[in-house]
Amino acid sequence: MSLVLVFLLITVRLATSRSRTGRLLNKLPSPPSRLPIIGHLHLVGSLPHVTLRDLARKHGPDMILLRLGAVPTLVVSSPCAARAVLRTHDHLFASRPRSAVGDILFYGNTNVAFAPYGDYWRRTRKIAAVHLLTVSKVRSFRPARENEVRLVLARMRAVAAASSAVDLSEVLSNFSNDVVCHAVVGRLPREEGRNKLFRDLFKTNSMLLSGFNLDDYFPGLARLGLVRRVVCAKAVKQRKRWDELLDDLIDKHASERVLSDEESDFIDVLLSVQEEYNLTRENIKAILMDMFEAGTDTTYISLDYCMAELMRKPQVMAKLQAEVRSCTAKEKELVTEDDLSSMSYLSAVMKETFRLHPSGSLLLPHFSTADCDVEGYTIPSGTRLLVNAWALGRDTSSWGEDAEEFIPERFMDGNLEADSDYQGGDFRFLPFGSGRRICPGINFATMTFKLIVANLVNHFNWELPPGSPGVDMTEVFGMDVHRKEKLLLIPRVSNDF
Repeated sequence: MSLVLVFLLITVRLATSRSRTGRLLNKLPSPPSRLPIIGHLHLVGSLPHVTLRDLARKHGPDMILLRLGAVPTLVVSSPCAARAVLRTHDHLFASRPRSAVGDILFYGNTNVAFAPYGDYWRRTRKIAAVHLLTVSKVRSFRPARENEVRLVLARMRAVAAASSAVDLSEVLSNFSNDVVCHAVVGRLPREEGRNKLFRDLFKTNSMLLSGFNLDDYFPGLARLGLVRRVVCAKAVKQRKRWDELLDDLIDKHASERVLSDEESDFIDVLLSVQEEYNLTRENIKAILMDMFEAGTDTTYISLDYCMAELMRKPQVMAKLQAEVRSCTAKEKELVTEDDLSSMSYLSAVMKETFRLHPSGSLLLPHFSTADCDVEGYTIPSGTRLLVNAWALGRDTSSWGEDAEEFIPERFMDGNLEADSDYQGGDFRFLPFGSGRRICPGINFATMTFKLIVANLVNHFNWELPPGSPGVDMTEVFGMDVHRKEKLLLIPRVSNDF
């Protein structure tokens, strides 16, 4: 009965909506197979980044318009179109669509990632860029990062001694979580056994934000109390769990004096600037959740894809190991951050991972706040924008016929692509986005990536378990795209150690 009511409400709302949007968008390429009520939703398969790329090739290729439920959605799949919406008209596409689930989880969408474009977002963005994720602040977490790497290496040596396989996906997930936890809340979570709780909370957040949320496709229904309560019940329960944890941590930080800036974590920093930026406690909790979400899954996914690709390309693994080992003294127990600057092939491997496997394949959705003309098409305000970063990185017109292959050499000196910028300046691949909404955690993510990969390939040789058919690259779509199967590998201690 409730399902019938929902569809009746949808039908009435669509029937009474203004036709202005349809008139303005009639110039845009659009698949012809649009259905009543649901629009083009039936064309978006289990891997939306793939099906949207295929639809763009057939009906675009630069931009196509989809009607996803009641929401007009502009899908961008070429570098020139990405430049137009993320640079030329960036100020008009810098906002975010409202989300009832995000509104509950992030205290009225007052985190950095989901906050609507405006004065509050500018303040939170400044906090992230000037106080939380500066180069000097990222450097201050170096001891913590290197200590987490030591713990991983110790575990790998124990596994190697037993000649057994390890779930490297789980190891990398835990490592990413622990590094971020230390930066955000200091040593308290590990000392009190809370790291696992954080991982469980991250996983639930991702499920809530990436699933089929009725209000994402029929936002008008989110204003109906009954529908909102049904759709958002799990989000309310989840936020209560976050409240209990974060309130306790904030209270403990507020009662303890930080000796120096180098010893301060993100909670300390936010408390120190609370009055300057007029932050409520709810604002602080929303920003903290943002730092967790942005830093954990994205880093883990990139690391997992990197190690999977290295196992599929033994010649690339060998070349990387040769570079790392030649740049690191044999007697060193750890490849340190000081060693990384001379490892150009490691940087190329990282860039190639970002190109082929951006964790946010469609980035976070943008939202137009005014009418504008983009590449000859009129885009009205209220249009949702999806930038298919996955498709950009695999575009043969940008990367050649071998665009689907993992070839780090394309980023080495002497190649046309060597100067490609993954920090938002090269619209052929946008792993961190671009423009006003670019991810502010680039330095944190890239330093963490290089440090753990360098140590894993330096100290160990890696093998697939006997009888393994190979590395399964099957993907699962969610808030971030990740591999479906665990990466089971056998570490062998290198003869050089």
